[in-house]
Amino acid sequence: MGRGRAKAKQTKVARQLKYSTPHTDFDSLQRELSGGSDKSYDSFTSEESWNSEEEWRRA
Repeated sequence: MGRGRAKAKQTKVARQLKYSTPHTDFDSLQRELSGGSDKSYDSFTSEESWNSEEEWRRA
């Protein structure tokens, strides 16, 4: 008992997720897929940061 409201809300949210069309930034997607350089990713993929992390784990 008392599950009707919760189930109705879950059903509503599931329908919204299933049938909604979110905005897609195709320019950003194309840059990402083509391998274009994006400054926000450079700091995470630089070898220098990976090397320092490996040195930290060895210590």
